[in-house]
Amino acid sequence: MSASQAAFKTIAQIPEETILAPFAMKAAVSRGRRYAETEHPFRSPFQRDRDRIIHSRAFRRLEYKTQVFVNHEGDHFRTRLTHSIEVSQVARTVASALGLNATMAEALSLSHDLGHTPFGHLGEEVLHYLMKDHGGFNHNRQSLRIVEHLEDRYPDFEGLNLTYEIREGIAKHSGVCDPAIAPEYAEYHPEERPPLEAQMIDMCDEIAYQHHDVDDGIESGLLDPRFLADNIPLWGEAYAEALRVYPTAAPRQQVTVALRRMIDALVTDLVEHSRAGIAAAKVKSVDDVRALPEPIMGLSPEMARLNADLKRFLHQHLYRHHHIERMKDKARRILKALFERYRENIDLLPGEHRAKVAVLGRERVLCDYIAGMTDRYAMDEYRRLFEPYERV
Repeated sequence: MSASQAAFKTIAQIPEETILAPFAMKAAVSRGRRYAETEHPFRSPFQRDRDRIIHSRAFRRLEYKTQVFVNHEGDHFRTRLTHSIEVSQVARTVASALGLNATMAEALSLSHDLGHTPFGHLGEEVLHYLMKDHGGFNHNRQSLRIVEHLEDRYPDFEGLNLTYEIREGIAKHSGVCDPAIAPEYAEYHPEERPPLEAQMIDMCDEIAYQHHDVDDGIESGLLDPRFLADNIPLWGEAYAEALRVYPTAAPRQQVTVALRRMIDALVTDLVEHSRAGIAAAKVKSVDDVRALPEPIMGLSPEMARLNADLKRFLHQHLYRHHHIERMKDKARRILKALFERYRENIDLLPGEHRAKVAVLGRERVLCDYIAGMTDRYAMDEYRRLFEPYERV
């Protein structure tokens, strides 16, 4: 090995203790993978986790799964895929500012919505209702199911064989980790707090989706930026400043400036308040973090109040807008019809899915199959099954 080669070190070869805070999650203290593997010489375990997530089929399908607007309504609206990417950008910023493991945070961001159904949260509600006598449905639980069992890319193990900490972060996303609801959660020690990288994903997720839902709502014409400014101080301050600094800019550009200011205010507050919480808790290791009685990553009380006001506004004026409700009503009928038709005739499913019925039961197989559909595929499948002149 030459002197220049010896001097060069990849990120995976640099001791994490030299670049990460003492309380950050380090691969060296990971609880490992379910199935033992030889780790890569210049990619860290969390890099490999991130890459396996990106290369999964479930991740690629997020391109055609609804965030707020169904895919065919416009090429510029967010999808579950672009949402996940935006969450990862927020998470990397926060992690880097706090000395946390940004690669782990990125992997958690990109995996947090793998289990989402077609047609957004409406699809989740429909499947949960249809599965009420068969274990129910939850998209966090489905994300864990995907990375542990349903992805079948590798011959040596089922699922993606991710590290414990990534699977734990999925299980504990949005505070969901109750073995009484899902027995598989018992493995992830519900009594423990997850690492800080996992704790912050909920808030990064919320910051990202409220930012881009405002953007898409204005772009669609369903939200008026001035009406929003009159009712929501968090947006109003950012929008007023954008109009003051750029009075002659195009309206679209003024909105972009305001969005940038709003998300910057939220992310800055998250970093500063979380930094103060870490200092107050006097944590020195991941074990210290796990022993805490409550999570310590979050917004300040005042910013949390302003953010909650924005969240309520979006629920009232965007998510329940009659245009969105009409699409949700259509989606509800599509999903119910598909589920009932498959249940009546299981032979309508591809052979690889029918083969799982004896082990998993008919309803769970149907649920897995439908949950994995994109919006586009679900609508096409509906036409194939119910339109007489549609090719099957």
